[in-house]
This record gives sequence, structure tokens and C-alpha cells, in this order.
Amino acid sequence: MTDTLRIAMAQFDFPVGDVAGNASRIAAMIGEARDEFGADIVLFPELAVSGYPPEDLLMRPSFLADCDRAMREVVARAARGIVAVVGWPESAGSVLYNSASVLRDGRIEATYRKRELPNHDVFDERRYFQVDPDGGHCVVEVKGVPVGVLVCEDLWFPEPLAGAVGEGAQLVLVANASPFERGKHARRDAMLAERTRESGAALAYVNLVGGQDSLVFDGASLVADADGSVHPAAAAFTDQWLVVDYHVAARRFSPVLWMDDGDESMDALAWRAIVRGIRDYCGKNGFSRAWLGLSGGIDSSIVLALAVDALGADKVTAVRMPSRYTAGLSNDLAQEQCDALGVRLLTVPIEQPFQGFVEALAPHFEGREPDTTEENLQSRTRGALLMALANKFGGLLLTTGNKSEYAVGYATIYGDMCGGYAPIKDLYKTEVYGLAKWRNTVGGAPVIPPAVIARPPSAELRDNQLDQDSLPPYDVLDAILRRYVDLEQSREEITGAGFDPATVERVLRLVRTAEWKRHQAAPGPKVSRRAFGRERRYPISNRYPA
Repeated sequence: MTDTLRIAMAQFDFPVGDVAGNASRIAAMIGEARDEFGADIVLFPELAVSGYPPEDLLMRPSFLADCDRAMREVVARAARGIVAVVGWPESAGSVLYNSASVLRDGRIEATYRKRELPNHDVFDERRYFQVDPDGGHCVVEVKGVPVGVLVCEDLWFPEPLAGAVGEGAQLVLVANASPFERGKHARRDAMLAERTRESGAALAYVNLVGGQDSLVFDGASLVADADGSVHPAAAAFTDQWLVVDYHVAARRFSPVLWMDDGDESMDALAWRAIVRGIRDYCGKNGFSRAWLGLSGGIDSSIVLALAVDALGADKVTAVRMPSRYTAGLSNDLAQEQCDALGVRLLTVPIEQPFQGFVEALAPHFEGREPDTTEENLQSRTRGALLMALANKFGGLLLTTGNKSEYAVGYATIYGDMCGGYAPIKDLYKTEVYGLAKWRNTVGGAPVIPPAVIARPPSAELRDNQLDQDSLPPYDVLDAILRRYVDLEQSREEITGAGFDPATVERVLRLVRTAEWKRHQAAPGPKVSRRAFGRERRYPISNRYPA
């Protein structure tokens, strides 16, 4: 038995659907791990061949056939003299498994089929995959060392790891595609520490990295010694090779190539998650630049700063669209931020097209006082102009609504909800302010004018309008929404926590009646425990009172 094993972990993005490209990269990377790093083992993320999550692509026979051919290509091209663990959708007749195969010297030596198929939160694996009733554990010898294999969710339950250890494994490799959410790093660390202590096995945990629609995979891969010591996580949201030596007798790891994070604070990780989400959504959908409406308010200002961090100032265009109700300060702050960031700012007044709508409707609205209809027309005028600019010159229009607004419907469908990606869709308004303040403390000069953060929020759709005219104070609103949306608490539980019953009833009613808007909203990066979209799916037609 050898004294040490060198393990290379491929913390990279493997795009969904790029089956041929992923397979070609995996084959080349196996050789790179052997030749550049002297690795004995190379570990890839879950479903690296197909990308994760492939969703209903898995229902296409041609897609499964392509994955099968790609996997055979990887096996044929893989370098000799190194053991590789590669995740792929394994089709066995009419049954599909989420598998990780052990490749050695031109053949598949063993295959592990995922046992714990998550069907909660953002996961729908039981829609596609099955558990092999005859499938056992997967333990192979590498230089005399018994090494086990698990896939992602299996590690969150004690039985799969205990079974591998029972088959003799002292080192277990875990292939993962685990999306980011705030606070998840601490839970992962605690889970790895618990599993290693109870099993006596060391763990090497590689995680996928990159944005995939509303999901952002953070990487943040880990190794944990057999005594429960968890090493610092690899840098999140960063594509990188990670190389460690595993010391067999001591069952512990030492880093060879390992870049960890300088700042693992909640705000730092959330900011980087959204930046990575914007960058990958643009890149994977063929957009080289982005547009957004810049109002001089906090939401559009933070989206501008995020977009610049993601794409570069030269790839972002901001559009200022003043109306008769726009304060001079709003225009000045938009200009100030663009000057500071080096972003091109266009000015397109909306008065003329808005008046065109008003005049066209005047005969039909005769005798009725102006109300939210006219307010929404202003927003829809802006939405139409922004979409026209993005259509004419190319690029992705970013929407600027936050989670508080989406929750209670304080956003105009076909107006300020226009766009293809919603970067702060999963941030409550209070979190937007907190993240803006954090970002202004790093990297030199503030990227969001302090006056933007200090001023009261307003839609500026009528004279002297403030958000708080229509909504409870944001600290109260967000506290109720966290309990109702994120924690699924009932009306009684929320009022029992001390909130005013009338306010709670009003907020819950707004959430229910805005469901139809959220069903039409652009995707945005998930950063919370429970995001709108694929994670929180409520019926539009719904008579349940709370």
C-alpha cells in the first residue's frame, strides 16, 4: 500500500447540454491531472458529462444516446495510469441512473448509482432518475488504498457512507452539484465534520461551479480528515484545479494546489454569486453586453454595480428615462454613478411617448380620475423603450426588482419587470441596502453613491411618492415576508411573533394576489433558502386563506 495518494479535483463549470464539449474537456483534463499534477485520482462533479441540472433534456432519447456516446469517448480517450471518477446520466434500457463511473486504463472499472435522489427545494431528481434496487456500494483499490465513491445528496445521509466504509473504504470521493444559498457553507462544513467523525473515513468533496439559469453553483470544494477536521473551503465561484495529498496512515490531507477564499462573509458570497450568475447567464445565452434602466434609486444602482463587476464597464449601458415626476437628484445620482464606473449613460425622456398613450386612451378614460393605470403606463413606457434599445443594438436587458417587490406585487408587469434576467430578484429590500453598504467598503471608491443609499425609496410615478406610502416600512415588511415565504409560517404564527394582525393580513393578501406576476418574471440567481421560481411554486388560482 502506498503512503500517499495525490487527488486532483476539477472545480469547473460543465455547461448543461454541451455534451460533446464536456466530454472532450473531461478527457483532456484527465491527462492534465496526471501529467501536470502527478495525480493518482481525478474527481469530477456530478453529471459532468451532461451538465447539471439537465432537466427534461433527460426525457429525450437522443440526448441520452449522446451522453452514452460521450461517456464511451471519454473512456476511450482517457489517459492511462490515473483513476478518474466521472459523473454522467447512465441509461440502462428504460431506466436512468445518476451515476459516477470509475475509469481506469481504458475501461469502466466500476459504477456507483446515486441512492438518495433529492426531490425538494430546487431538485426534481425523482422525476428523471431511479434508485438501483440491486446497486450496492462502490469501493475500488488505488495503489492498495480502498477508495469509495458517493454522489452529492448521498453524503447528507449516514447510511451510504457507512455502507462504503463497511466495504472497506477509508477514503471516500464525493461528486457534487450543490447550488449556493446564504448560510450553506456552514451547514456543509458541519455535515462533513459529522460524517467523518462517525465513519472514520476521510472525504474529498468536489462541487460544480457556475451559473445555470436561476441556480448558481459555488464550488467551495472541501476535504475533511478522518478525525472530523474540515479544511478551509476552496475559493467560491472560481474555476480552478484543486490538488491535495492524502496521507494513508494518518487519514488526513495536505494541500498541494488550493486557493481558498479571502472573504467568506455572507455579503461577499452573495455578491459573488450574483456576479457569477449574470456573467454565466449572458455568456451561455449569447449576450456580450447588458442594458438597464438607471433611476438614481438603490435597486437599479446596485444592479449597475453588479453588472459592471460581472461584464466590465464597457459592456454595460445605463438608460436614464426621466418623467415629469423625476427628481433632479435622481438624474444627478444616475450620472454620478455612471461617471464613477465609466459606464455609458443614455437619456431617453418618456414624456412624449407617455403622452401618446394618454391621448390615445383619453376618449375611453373620459370622466375617470388618474390612478395606478397612468402610473403603470409610465413604467410600461420605460419597459418598451428599454426593450427597443436592447433589440436594436443587441444585449440582455436586466430587470431591477427586488424580492420584497416581487413578493407583494410592487412591480409593473410589462413595465419595470421587462427584461431577461433579474439579478436581485432573491434579495429583500433590506438585504439590498446591506449588500450595497458592504460593496462600498471593498475595492476602493464607492461604486454606489452614498446619497443613493441614504435617500428614501420612491417609484417616482406621481408627485411626492414614497414606497412607504403604499407599503409597510421595509424592515417590518421583510420580517413578515421572511417568515411567510422563506419559513412557510402561517398567519397565526406570524401574528403570534408580535406583528400587527392587520399588517400581516394585508401583506399575505398582497403575496397571494401577486402570484400571477411572479409566474411571468424573468429568472434571477437564487441566493436565499427559498427563492421565487423553481423553489417556491404556488398555484395562481388558490383559495387557501394563508
